[in-house]
This record gives sequence, structure tokens and C-alpha cells, in this order.
Amino acid sequence: MKKIALFGSTGSVGVQVLNVVRRLAGEVKVTALCAGKNSKKLQEQAEEFRPAFCGLTEGSREDGFTFAGPDACVRTAAEADYDLAVVAISGRTALPVVMAVLERGKDLALASKEVLAMAGELVTAKAEQKGVRILPLDSEHSAVFQCLQGGKREELEGVVLTASGGPFRTLPPEQLEKVTPEMALRHPTWKMGPKITVDSASLFNKGLEIIEARWLFGLEPKQIEVVVHPESVVHSLVRWRDGSLLAQLGSPTMEVPIAYALTWPDRLPARPPRLDLAALGRLTFEAPDEARFPCLRICREALEGGGAGPLAVNAADEVLVEAFLEGRIKWSAIPYLMERVLDRFPALFPRDLREVLAADELARRLTGEELAGHAPGRK
Repeated sequence: MKKIALFGSTGSVGVQVLNVVRRLAGEVKVTALCAGKNSKKLQEQAEEFRPAFCGLTEGSREDGFTFAGPDACVRTAAEADYDLAVVAISGRTALPVVMAVLERGKDLALASKEVLAMAGELVTAKAEQKGVRILPLDSEHSAVFQCLQGGKREELEGVVLTASGGPFRTLPPEQLEKVTPEMALRHPTWKMGPKITVDSASLFNKGLEIIEARWLFGLEPKQIEVVVHPESVVHSLVRWRDGSLLAQLGSPTMEVPIAYALTWPDRLPARPPRLDLAALGRLTFEAPDEARFPCLRICREALEGGGAGPLAVNAADEVLVEAFLEGRIKWSAIPYLMERVLDRFPALFPRDLREVLAADELARRLTGEELAGHAPGRK
């Protein structure tokens, strides 16, 4: 029986992970749970799964948790007994947890996009040093991971990541200036948390996935394509040098890649929703409109520029999306200010976790300065 530690258990991805665990009863055992501030839900999960370790980063020991306080997840990662860590924490707080997991020499199932954007080289080097595997939990990267098993590495030409296009794929350009938080939070396909839903609407999340793919699979930026696929059924494709394309298809649910990560290298029956091809009828693809979705271009430029550029756009996006959701800036200001931050950000090459976090603080300070100088009516 595989023992798993789940970090971010009360969030949308964490809840789906536990749904899959229920379906895999007898195959996996939850030995550690850790969450941010939802004490009530964490207690309910702990009562059901009976983990030996339970941590809450915004709580106290009086609540009965093993660890409580800002370092609860890191301490759980360092001390709990597990075979596989599932990290579904959003934002920069996931990075110290990931590094603690890798330092233990434990395999990692990663759902937190920000980790590889902030420190892709550092994380993958540590995983290689410790001889552990990073299993992608995103549907797109899980699809690439699965398709790569269909050929030899030297036969690989590149990968194609798919994007739903979000709610604004066909919105007339003149109406983009009128986009509200409520509009951005209405995703046509996926049910996710607010931050990632907004990122999906701007295609910034696909920009992060380009960065992730570069580090997860050791690719050059030019080997990573993006195509808009509104049905969200083809999750990614791999190009081979003989002209073949291999694709992974499935219903638009996270439970398929989650089950694969939890049971890899096996495929165990997890009873996810089955894809009915006849009912689906057709699959459509189109090139992404980078004039409509400039965040995609900005992320690619940050990656191609090397160093901590991806870290800078990731930090800027977190600050700017929060400002947008609070009604302090317009939709179009997100890419505009993000690009200004990237232009101002120095050429940094962080060598350790401390330097990564310092660079992240710098990027957030620069973003705050850009916000402070931004007239509310502009962009």
C-alpha cells in the first residue's frame, strides 16, 4: 500500500485527490494531511482518513493538530512517514514544502504551478541529485508524461499543450475592456479556485505551463507549442521526429491525472467519468490569439530570457490578479503592468531557496510600485 502525504488538502485540488483516494481504497493510505487555514474541513478530513500527521499553517496546537503555525507544512514534509508527497498548495508557500520533500528523497506529485516558475532549475536539480521523480498532477503535463512513454527520448521533436481558451476566447475585442471579476471567474469547462480561474481566462496559466514543461521534461522553449482546444478533451500531444503525434484524451476532470500520479507506474481502476466519443462528436483546435492573450507571450519571453524572469512574472501575476479581483485595476492592466515589471526586473540567477525568496520579494515590491503609479482609469 502506497503511503501519501497531501499538502493543500482543503483546496479544490486537494479535495479531488481525496476523492480519488476513496476510490482507490486499499491501494493508497493517507499518512499526513496539511492545509492553510480551513481548520474545520481539515478536522473533518483527519477524522475520516486518520493520518498520523496533521498540520495547519494558520492554526494552533490547541486544535489538536500535530503541527500548527507558518512552518506546519514544512515540518510535516520533513517528519511524516510517506512514499509520495502530493503538493497542491497554491502560490509561493509551496516551494519550501517541495524542497523539504525532495531533501527527504521522496517522490513528488506536483500540482502547484508556481513552484517550477519560481525555481525550476533548483527544484529539478535537487530531484536529480536525490534520485526522485516529479510526477505532474496537471492534466496537460500528465498527458505529456504519459505520451512520452510511447517513444525514445532521442526521437522526441516537441510537445503541444492544449488550452480551453477560457471565457473570453470569442469575446469581441472591444468588450475586453469591460471584463469584470465575475466574468473572469465563469470558466466554461473547469471548476477551480479564483486565482487559477482568472489565470485560465487570461491564458497566463498556459504560460506557466510552458515554463513547467521546460523543466519537467528538459525541453527547449521552442519545443513547446500551445493550441486552443475548447472541448478540453485532448489534454496534450507529443510530436515525434517521424511526423507522428501521440495524444492523451479524457474527460475534463482532474481525477484521471490524479489517479495516474497516485498509482504510477500502474494504472489501477479509479472509476473516473468515461469519455463518450460518439456523444462528443467533434474536436476543434485553433492557434492562440496572443493579441487577445498577451500573458502567453510575456511568459514565453520571460522563459527565453533566462534567469529569474519566470519568477518575476509569476510574482507579478499573483499581486495583479488580487488587485483585479478587488476591483482596483482593469483586466487589461494585468498584462500591461506585468510586462513593465519584467522590463524592470534585473538579471538574477538564484542559487538557493533563500535567493529565490529574495528575488520573489523584489518582484512583488516592483509590482507594488507599478500598481501605486498606475492611474485607475488607464488600461
